[in-house]
Amino acid sequence: MKALVYRSTGSWYTVKTESGEFWNARIKGIFKLDGITSTNPLAVGDEVEIEVENEQELLGIVTHIGERKNYINRQSPSNKLQHHIIAANIDQSLLIATLKEPRTSQGFIDRFLVACESFHVPAILIINKADIYRKKEMEKYAQWKEMYSTIGYQIHLLSILEGTGIEEVKSTLEGKITLIGGHSGVGKSTFINVLIPDLQLKTQEISGWSGKGMHTTTFAEMMDLPGGMHGRIIDTPGIREFGLFDIAKQELSHYFPEMRSRLQDCQFNNCLHVNEPGCAIKKALQEGQIYADRYTSYCNILDSIDEKTYY
Repeated sequence: MKALVYRSTGSWYTVKTESGEFWNARIKGIFKLDGITSTNPLAVGDEVEIEVENEQELLGIVTHIGERKNYINRQSPSNKLQHHIIAANIDQSLLIATLKEPRTSQGFIDRFLVACESFHVPAILIINKADIYRKKEMEKYAQWKEMYSTIGYQIHLLSILEGTGIEEVKSTLEGKITLIGGHSGVGKSTFINVLIPDLQLKTQEISGWSGKGMHTTTFAEMMDLPGGMHGRIIDTPGIREFGLFDIAKQELSHYFPEMRSRLQDCQFNNCLHVNEPGCAIKKALQEGQIYADRYTSYCNILDSIDEKTYY
């Protein structure tokens, strides 16, 4: 029977069948997915077929994994040349960030957006904790709002604690599978508790000595949204850093929308947009058509790409 993977705990998976029952399933044998060097053959969001192992205990065996339309990954903790698939078959991603307590760096946001662009997953930015922002933070938000909106990304300011701005964000989740990401401590669990009140996910305060949130989620998990929203969300572990895989230096600019539209105007096909003559990206930067902060993110990511990964 057909089912959808809702939770992965390593060797066992929680799947939901077409009839709405939750089963526990495991993989039989070895699945080889073409071209994917992943530490986990099966991910939340995967469409699978299962055979009944024990009907009374709702236990099954996964016999087939459906073709993925996309997936999002991060670097495997155990092997930096491999990746761990966080979730598959996503309609959109929603990144929750904060301007203080803790501060989300623009570099992290831009890495997240590059990862989403590379896997063809539309991204929405949420800036939470508006209730604690003063003039400095509101000026920063206004800069980000102008910059990301101009590039083509949705960006919303809200206070999950006070409930402001949430309805507008809820409407973007309707009928879609949305991956929710962000550093620990930005209000991700609180946001999910607002969406699904019966859930009561654990929330943790920022650890005082480091200013960083403590991890509250161990495994990615998919949940149905209540109240006839016909949508699902995928909660992801607190992500400290995205590993950008299978992106060569020459490809990186394709995942910056403001650069992508100008690439054909560069003098050289393999232009890295750093020191090359006749570069349309550098020209647009000098003319103020590309934001300097975004170009800085591009250069930082470019420097972090290890070419040895592609030998």
